[in-house]
Amino acid sequence: MKHRIVVLGAGYAGAYAAGILARRLSPADTEITVVNAVPDFVERMRMHQLAAGHQVEPRKLADVFAGTGIRLRLARVTAVDPERRAVAVADADGGGELGYDTLFYALGSHVADHGVPGVAEHAFDVAGRPSALRLRERLDSLGRQGTGGSVLVVGDGLTGIETATELAEARPGLSVTLIARGELGARLSAGARGHLRRACDRLGITVLEHTSVEAVEATRVLCDDGTALASDATVWTAGFEVHPIAAASGLEVAENGQIVVDRTMRSVSHPDVYAAGDAVHAIGDNGRPMPMSCGSAGYTGRQAIEAIVGRLTGGEVSHTKLVHGFNHISLGRRDGMLQMVDDQGQAKPGFVGGRKAARIKGAIIKGSLWATAHPTFGLPKRKHRLAAAPDGSAEKAAA
Repeated sequence: MKHRIVVLGAGYAGAYAAGILARRLSPADTEITVVNAVPDFVERMRMHQLAAGHQVEPRKLADVFAGTGIRLRLARVTAVDPERRAVAVADADGGGELGYDTLFYALGSHVADHGVPGVAEHAFDVAGRPSALRLRERLDSLGRQGTGGSVLVVGDGLTGIETATELAEARPGLSVTLIARGELGARLSAGARGHLRRACDRLGITVLEHTSVEAVEATRVLCDDGTALASDATVWTAGFEVHPIAAASGLEVAENGQIVVDRTMRSVSHPDVYAAGDAVHAIGDNGRPMPMSCGSAGYTGRQAIEAIVGRLTGGEVSHTKLVHGFNHISLGRRDGMLQMVDDQGQAKPGFVGGRKAARIKGAIIKGSLWATAHPTFGLPKRKHRLAAAPDGSAEKAAA
């Protein structure tokens, strides 16, 4: 029996890892199945662009995995049973159960409403393609009415800043307001904060600082100071949280539900489970937890790949870098910021702003998509056999 590797989630971490594993491990010994709820690879870093009206063509996972031997199962993961090494899924045919010998958990994260009433019912988000398209249609309808309309973007993290500036630039008829819980760009250097404020002024964005939203309604939001702000579309970008499946499964998780792993991305409670991306509680080389980001997905994914390949083939498990050295923030299509951070995750004094930063951010986005769709680049053609004849048990092949 072949060693069964099941990859849950085909975002930046899962899709990339599945392709690399398929290229490095012999199909004579292994079979790889990717479980994903939708048929497309979602460029999450570009969903605010899609909402603003730009073309972001979907990349079919079937095309991404063509020629790799990977089995794609379009289904929603409903449960993981690490004791039985099984995953429950639901699809149009009713679903079923998949057994595994090695599990790669990369289900990522979704929008966190923080218990604020009305977010689920009335707010838009840019966390996925369907939600971004729903916001886009709403903004198109406002444009057809000829009234312009008002948009409130709640949350001044990277997603909130990128969304507000993208909407304001692409749809100049909109009245865009960015609501910040504290000071705008508080985690940036002084120079970068100044650049951000000038960008907001240039784009006509109203910034409300030190403001918390207490409730979201269909046509307004209610703030903690008692004020009510009219809104034709409220975009919620106030953070992300991981799916609760890991915590419910019995895997050891951190307080926020991320899977606790060792330095090789291996679950500390179940050694046949690996995790990467937003779903993993990984300690970086600076001794701090890796942040939820595309960059972290790449670093943790590469480390998990090396660990899986090394252990299955009897080789040495190398340690790859786990670093977070900078934040890239787009401010529309022609402006951006590159903010370097130190070992403690604090902003360094210098930054790069303007068109150069925008071009760098664009190159990173294109590079991430290309790397996911071309997992063979730079890899040797030889595929590794497992160290022991696979018999369906992780003890012999992955211990």
